Formats: sequence, structure tokens, C-alpha cells
Amino acid sequence: MSARAAVIADAADPYRGKWLTLSNTTLGMLMVTINQSIILIALPDIFKGIRLNPLTPGNSSYFLWLLMGFTVVTAVLVVSFGRLGDMYGRVKMYNLGFAVFSIFSILLAITWMHGLDAAMWLIIMRVFQGVGGALLFANSSAILTDAFPPHQRGLALGVNQVAAIGGSFLGLILGGVLGPVDWHLVFLVSVPFGLFGTFWAYFKLVEKGVRTPSSIDWWGNLTFAVGLVSLLVGITYGIEPYGGHSMGWTSPTVIGSMSGGVVVLILFAWIETKVANPMFRLSLFRIRAFAAGNVASLLAALGRGGLMFILIIWLQGIWLPQHGYSFVTTPLWAGIYMLPLTVGFLVAGPVSGYLSDHFGARPFATGGMIAAAVSFGLFELVPANFSYVWFALLLLLNGLAMGLFASPNRAGIMNSLPPDQRGAGSGMTATFQNSAMVLSIGIFFTLIISGLASGLPDTLYHGLVAQGIAPAIAARVSHLPPTGALFAAFLGYNPMATLLGPALHALSPAHAAYLTGRSFFPHLVTAPFATGLREAFDFAAVACAVAAVASWMRGGKYHYVEGDELAGTTGALGSAVVGSESEGAPALVLDRALSATEDGVTVATSSVALTSSSSRSSGARRRQRRPRDA
Repeated sequence: MSARAAVIADAADPYRGKWLTLSNTTLGMLMVTINQSIILIALPDIFKGIRLNPLTPGNSSYFLWLLMGFTVVTAVLVVSFGRLGDMYGRVKMYNLGFAVFSIFSILLAITWMHGLDAAMWLIIMRVFQGVGGALLFANSSAILTDAFPPHQRGLALGVNQVAAIGGSFLGLILGGVLGPVDWHLVFLVSVPFGLFGTFWAYFKLVEKGVRTPSSIDWWGNLTFAVGLVSLLVGITYGIEPYGGHSMGWTSPTVIGSMSGGVVVLILFAWIETKVANPMFRLSLFRIRAFAAGNVASLLAALGRGGLMFILIIWLQGIWLPQHGYSFVTTPLWAGIYMLPLTVGFLVAGPVSGYLSDHFGARPFATGGMIAAAVSFGLFELVPANFSYVWFALLLLLNGLAMGLFASPNRAGIMNSLPPDQRGAGSGMTATFQNSAMVLSIGIFFTLIISGLASGLPDTLYHGLVAQGIAPAIAARVSHLPPTGALFAAFLGYNPMATLLGPALHALSPAHAAYLTGRSFFPHLVTAPFATGLREAFDFAAVACAVAAVASWMRGGKYHYVEGDELAGTTGALGSAVVGSESEGAPALVLDRALSATEDGVTVATSSVALTSSSSRSSGARRRQRRPRDA
């Protein structure tokens, strides 16, 4: 087709090629999220492959950064990359993301070094791979919003969200299968999909978004990056032991990093109100559907972000060993036993997205958060050594609840944005989610470690002495930070073999075998772990309940429809006619637009305003700059 013919076809059908766009962005999300979670299960094989013990004192930081570095860098960069997409083209930025991700996947897969050099190489390459992931995350939702009409965006974004969450759990299975074969395959598996997606996106994706030529907000980008990096780094190191403390929250470095990050982020917010072309227009938070949706998204991510880690530790450190699985095989089986969570999300995501196109996001997103809060409350009733049927049913309920929330909430957020701000808005939403996930991991780990620290030392001391360990050695081991035992269980190592080391050689073979077998540590840790686990579920339930309130406050069904000449030039939020099911009337009447109704949502068509008096006309003009919320 000639360029002229393509332009004519796009004019006749502006949403032509939407399903191709959906398939490509779905591939991108699936690839990134598989890679994000595949490392959770494959970490033991990776560290064995590079011949480095991550539990040796001084090496735990390598474990943490290999685990969380990708998420930190994507959280920091998605807003900036979303804004660049608004300025230079979202498809261009998205295509670049595919290419960058593929290049660094290759560099990860060809790692040839060992020891600390290999660990540093992997961390640095993962950080740059996260740059590609941020480019994809920041622009995929905006591209889909441009490509689909309002009455189909919920379905499209639902499929995209399902790919993202489904990829997270598929990565657990792939990591458990590929890691034992060859740890390089964990990174190599992304390469063919990345290369295919790069060329496919380059030749097939068409830019349909509104570009906003402007200068780059250097001070805004700099302060946002420095502030968020400082905050997230502080959270990451807060999990590590410090001095005689089981965690590092009292460390001056952690306190300084987190407080400094908050101060710089406040400075960023002030800068964004002063510069001519801000990286992110804070005035978008006047749109209630956008603000409430993002608050709900942040709280939901806080509630579920650390859930996967805690469930993996629960399965790997306690339940699976007690049911006959060796510590070596628990990573793979933990991923398999968590499949009901994925199934629930895969079922609820597309269905709720489709229904939200017709009935709005509020009932489904709010109902999803209520169901999630209930599921966390029910998890507290499950004993540490549970019957898997009930555990699987609760996983399914939680997956259904999260799927019910995620797709409509994302569609509600994206539908509320002006076309020239969709990239930055999508990036801000992704930042809230990724930052909240890092914070959630810190909170969940803190609650679990606090529970262990309160009850594990005394229990561990008496248990070791009873098995023939010298009291002095038992006292030393029992007062080690419980972080080591927790990370060992997460990595699929036998925690007692890791903690006792050479002391095992002084024991009889029977006692040594019992201490390092499948029952001693799981039985020992069950009660202290359950204490922290209940507190973690309490926190998650409260976060989801508050998210439900925030979601309800978004109002009725709401679509932003830009005006003619004002869109993308003035930045005024009033360049739209919007409506609400709950109010049954346009929230704003522009003095140059005639409102019409489509699928129960008020939209605008260019025309001359119909006003009955000069006072009504002037009132409409005064309200032009600030639409009433739906």
C-alpha cells in the first residue's frame, strides 16, 4: 500500500490495525515480565553457575541487586520515557525498548566470568536490560489507548495486563525448568522473542498518537531520578542486617538515603509547577478518575507486591520440605504450586476489561480490591502446614480478585488522559506500581523478619542443643540475623547446612542428617514465621481495603475527549467534554463544542456551542480550564 493510500485508509478508519498493535504490545509485556520473574526461581542455579555463594557475609548485596535492580531502574525511568514518547513518538520509543532489551538479553546470556566479576556483570547488564523494559512499560498502554476506540480499550488493556501478570508467573515455571539445565538459558530464552518483536514492531506498528513538540525538562528528569533512586536504594538496603540489628532500618545510610530521596522528590514536584514544559503535568491529578485510579493502583501494588516472595518462601522453606521435596527442587515446585494464582488472573483480566468498556471501571476495580482484602484475611486462617486444596482455592480467589481490578483500573486511568499526555500518564502509573512493589517487598520482608527475630533465636538454640550442637555454637548461630535463613530458604538452599557449616562435622551422621534434612528447619521455623506472616496478611488486607475506597471515589464512566485547537498546546485540562454515568449529564460544556452521547459517555464533536444566554456562555468559558470530575 502506498503512503498516500495508507493515509486515506487511516482517515477512513483511525483504528485500523488495532489487533496487530495489541498482539505486538502483548508480546512485549509477556517478554519483559517473564524475564522479570524468571530470575526469582533461577537464582540458585545462577549463583552456582558463577561460583558465588550469595549468603557469605558481604555477598548479600549482590543477591539483592540481581533480584531487585531491574524493578528499581524501570520504576525510575518509565515517567521520563513516557514523556519522551509524547514528544517524539510512542512507537519509536517502544521499538527502541525492544531493541535495547534484546541486546542486553544477549549480553546476559553470554556471561563467561565467575565470582564477583560475574555478579557485577550480571547486575549491570540487568540494569541496562531494565532500561529497555522501562521503554516498553512506559509506552505500551499509551500505544494501545491510541490504537483502540474508547468502547474497546478495557478489553485491549485487559489482555495486555493479563500478559504482564501471566508472564510473571510463567517466568517462575521457566526459571525452574531452564535453570537446572543451563543457567544461561534463563536469559537466552528472551532473545528470539526480542529480536522478532523488534523487527515486527519496526515494520508494522503505526504511530497514531498525538505528539507534543517541546523541550526536555532536564531539572525535572534529574531530580525525579535522583530522588526515586535514593528512596528505593534505601528500601533495598533496609532489608539487610546492620550492626547487631536483624535489619538495616536504623542505619544512618538507609535513613539518610530515604529521607534525602523524599526531599528531592518534593523538590521535583515544586520544579514541575515552575517550568514551561514539565516532565509530568501534576495538574493531571485534578482529573479524579486519573488520581483515584493511581492511588488505588499504588495501594494494590503495596498489597500484592511482596506476596509472591512471601508465598515462595512459605512453600520453599516450610511446606514443600515437610511434604517430601528436597530443598534443591523446591524452587521449581513452588512455581508450579502457585499456578492457581495465574489461572485466576488469566480468567478475570480479559472478562473484567471487556465488561468495564460497557459499565465503567468502578464496580469491577472496587469489587476486585474488596475480594483481594477478603482473600488476604482468609489466608490468615490457613495453618503453616496446610492442605493444598484450600491453599489453591485461596490463590485462585486472589488471582481472580487482582484480575478483576487490574484491567478496568488501567483502562479507567488511560481513558481519563488527554491524548498528548498518555505517555507521561502511563509512565507515572507504571512508576507508582513498580515503586510500590519495591516498597511492598521491603515491608513484607520486614514483617516476616521481625516475626522470626522475636521467636526464632530461643527456639533455634534449644533445638540445636538437643541435637548435640555445643551450646556456644548454638548460641552464636541462634543470634545470627534471620535474614540469612530467610534468603537461604528463598534460594533453595538448606538453611541449617548454610548456618552451621563446619560445626556439622563434629556430629554423628544421624544427627547431622536430621539437622540438614527436610523436617528440622521447617518445623523449627513454623511458629515464628507464622507470626510475621499474619502481620503481612493484615497489612495486605488493609492496603487492598483502602484501595477499594480509592477506586470507588473515581466516579462513574469517564472518557477524556480532546477539543480542537487547544489539545496539546495549552495543557489546560478543560480542552475536553467529559461525562459521568452517575451524574447523567456532561461534566463540562465548552463554548465551541456540541455534546453527543456514545456508549453512555459524553463526548465532543466540533461545532458551535448552543447556549441560551450570555451568562451561561461566559460561565462555560470560565469552567473551560477545569472540568468537573466524573
